[in-house]
Amino acid sequence: MICRMWHGVTLRSKADAYTAFLEQRAIPDYRLVPGNLSVAILRRDEADVSHFMTVTHWESEESIHAFAGEDLLTAKYYPEDRDFLLEFEPEVQHFTVTAIEMPSNHSFKPKPLRGSA
Repeated sequence: MICRMWHGVTLRSKADAYTAFLEQRAIPDYRLVPGNLSVAILRRDEADVSHFMTVTHWESEESIHAFAGEDLLTAKYYPEDRDFLLEFEPEVQHFTVTAIEMPSNHSFKPKPLRGSA
């Protein structure tokens, strides 16, 4: 399982509208991709800006390719993001999930790390 994380910053005055956009556009977009296991949008408000972190879980790199395209680490942006974001970070971060507690109805089983017995 791979955890993909993206970070963005908006003006605080636009944060509620951006939250609504992410809920209505980004979350359904992620969930339509086979191999997407989950998506969470995190928000942290500061004085004048709001930080957003999108955290998604994927079955495999192939699943991420279906969402992000050829370059797995290139951030994916929507045209509407220009109305909200103060900067466009070029890359996302990927982490291999080594341990996770999932609901009992989820069937994920971690694969052994390479080189481990």
